[in-house]
Amino acid sequence: IEAEVQRRKQLIHQSVERKAIISECYQRKHPEVYVLQDSFLAPEFLEIVRYCTSPGAHLHGLLRYVESFSDKRIYRLPVFTEEFCQAFVDELENFEQSDMPKGRPNTMNNYGVLLNELGMDETFITPLRERYLRPITALLYPDVGGACLDSHRAFVVKYSLHQDLDLSSHYDNAEVTLNVSLGKDFTEGNLYFGDFNQDPTPVPKYIEIEHVGAQGLLHRGGQIHGALPIASGERWNLIIWMRASAIRNQLCPMCNKKPELVEAEGFGDGFTLEEDTPETVNLCSLW
Repeated sequence: IEAEVQRRKQLIHQSVERKAIISECYQRKHPEVYVLQDSFLAPEFLEIVRYCTSPGAHLHGLLRYVESFSDKRIYRLPVFTEEFCQAFVDELENFEQSDMPKGRPNTMNNYGVLLNELGMDETFITPLRERYLRPITALLYPDVGGACLDSHRAFVVKYSLHQDLDLSSHYDNAEVTLNVSLGKDFTEGNLYFGDFNQDPTPVPKYIEIEHVGAQGLLHRGGQIHGALPIASGERWNLIIWMRASAIRNQLCPMCNKKPELVEAEGFGDGFTLEEDTPETVNLCSLW
């Protein structure tokens, strides 16, 4: 356990080093996609945000705009335009083909890109979370910190026949997760969802939800889920783990205990030393 804790601590420093190299040396193919613009977002998504930020907005009103699945509080909604998704994937493929150093999202996803290392956190993901997603999650998930999501971890994962085909059952180190299908052409590979806060294996009963291009699925991080194998083609997904320090300061979502904290750079895992101080820490040392 101590060896794993030390490995995780080193990940932060390695990521900072990679980000510096990428910032200095990488030639962007589509520099415009690094700064969030309303034109990247689906008109239906902007309409949802307008409703959520209007006086008197409430959950039942919001549910008219999104697609709900069973009673598991999983919702599908349009997020990006097709044009943005195509340009974004083209940029990601350009980065993948470069000789830049690359960190991978986690031990389960061997192919993909950490968006903070690519330089997209401050100009794209943070404003997307703060201005657009948080008004939605405040209505959908008030009980798990949807109104006070103050940090994130964002990455893109890639599935193809000769790389990662699927993703086994797991839950996320997040209060709320957004999963957007960016493309490309693929068949099969549905997501499946089990119960909330349960042992991830086996999943005795679950529902399947099909990926729709440029649309996203919102769910609680503790919802057991996975991805079935794709049958053909290639799929890229944007994943944003959104975190609320006010929630996880009380109980670590991974070890389910009061967290013991260690310092780190950046957002870390979304904890804070004290509720009234801005410093962030890397992880709960218990797990």
